[in-house]
Amino acid sequence: MHPITRRQAIQNIGILGTAFSLFPLEAACAAPDDKLGVALVGLGNYATRQLGPAMQHTQYCELRGIVTGTPEKEGSWQQEYGVLPEHTYNYETFDRLAIDPAIDIVYIVLPNFMHAEYTIRALQAGKHVICEKPMAMNVAECRAMIEAAKTAGRKLQIGYRLFYEPHHLELMRRSQEPFDRGIKLIEASLGFDMARPGMWRIDKDKGGGGALMDLGPYAIQAARRAAGSMPVRVKAQAFKDDPELFKDIYGSYTWQLEFEDQTICNSTVSFSAYVDRLHVARGNQYLELSPAFNASAELTLRSRNEEEQFTVPEYQQITQMDAFAKNILEDTPVAASGEEGLIDMQIVEAIKASIDSGRSVNIEI
Repeated sequence: MHPITRRQAIQNIGILGTAFSLFPLEAACAAPDDKLGVALVGLGNYATRQLGPAMQHTQYCELRGIVTGTPEKEGSWQQEYGVLPEHTYNYETFDRLAIDPAIDIVYIVLPNFMHAEYTIRALQAGKHVICEKPMAMNVAECRAMIEAAKTAGRKLQIGYRLFYEPHHLELMRRSQEPFDRGIKLIEASLGFDMARPGMWRIDKDKGGGGALMDLGPYAIQAARRAAGSMPVRVKAQAFKDDPELFKDIYGSYTWQLEFEDQTICNSTVSFSAYVDRLHVARGNQYLELSPAFNASAELTLRSRNEEEQFTVPEYQQITQMDAFAKNILEDTPVAASGEEGLIDMQIVEAIKASIDSGRSVNIEI
């Protein structure tokens, strides 16, 4: 895989931004007579509060199946969303999805350590797959998932909603236009006071690295998309700011990404304190999106001379899921592809290596 150039990145962002800003999916063409059926695998907080409700507004997707290990959730989801018993599965019956013609897409919303296994099994069952971020626990798992999709002849999307959110795409476009000599400084950070005892996200074996795995992809994507190129080096640090809570992982991570043109991105991700900011600058020119990554209903884009308020859709996943359905229906490339997830995991592994060694680490993409 060859790193993209700044020009290619600008072109890609411009095309996507124009398409989604000026021609929303629901207006681009009429919805198909038969929507693609989606089965949600894992009915935790994200599926319950975001994906289930979002799918009531999609033009090209329909919630038709569920997979859960909690029998009590079966009845409530069947009642609320009209999911039929014959499309209701548990983890013992998961592979029967292969003979369910109502299900076209399987959406994996499981703890990180289960992503690779269930993505590969769903692909082998002949289904297209959306897998929540982070794509997997490591680079090897990412490669196995990509290979499984190729072997099965099915499409794989990573749940990167901000690849499709129009206002985020607008910032990426604007971050290139005023800076004709190139961006020099980026700040991309995200943190929440969310870690609690017993949470799988702070279990090293289940989550893989706390805030670095859960929130890191947002900062990494923002940096490389705003810069329009791939980082070549990283220096990282990590802190156990609550040793009683964070046993085998760190509470907060910080790193500096260096790009070939000497652009620098400083990032912090944390499960101990709030931050949500994306800032790009050169000289006295700057753009800032706040909040940058949270699925907020309102956000502000600031520059040196102006400030704009945006209202975003209540559920940003609507555009993400409809875009994937259109990729399937029209057999077009997926923007938030498995290859994108792999790149992010390669950078995450370089960050971990830098923390372990205490040195700068070259990033191999």
